[in-house]
Amino acid sequence: MRKFVAAAAMTLVANLALAQASPVGLWKTIDDDGKTEKSLVRITDGATGLTGVIEKVFDPTKQDAKCEKCTDDRKDKPVVGMTIIHGLKQDASDKSLWEGGEILDPNNGKSYKTRLKPIEGGKKLEMRGYIGFFYRTQTWVRVE
Repeated sequence: MRKFVAAAAMTLVANLALAQASPVGLWKTIDDDGKTEKSLVRITDGATGLTGVIEKVFDPTKQDAKCEKCTDDRKDKPVVGMTIIHGLKQDASDKSLWEGGEILDPNNGKSYKTRLKPIEGGKKLEMRGYIGFFYRTQTWVRVE
């Protein structure tokens, strides 16, 4: 009986650790400079993969900002509440990566292919947006 309880406890701990290694949750985005807190983005998992929605913008002068430079249906829509990440799926060969989707930068209206990778046991998220060989990487911090 003790072995069963110990095995069950270890399985539970492993599953909790794996859940924290998922990008699903609320993230504080940090600008490329590695210091400036920009927004809160909630990442959820749905039928089409991971999606991310901006829940809050920290800069008080941008609280009512609209995506003026967007060229799709998000043009002139409020940035708060906007879906900026969509279509990411877990990589079949590397379970620590989510790829295949896009991320929108509301500041310039451009969409980039993206890759998400939880790091430091899921406490941080490496978000990479790229076009061809050119990329930007930001490290986001888990809020919940």
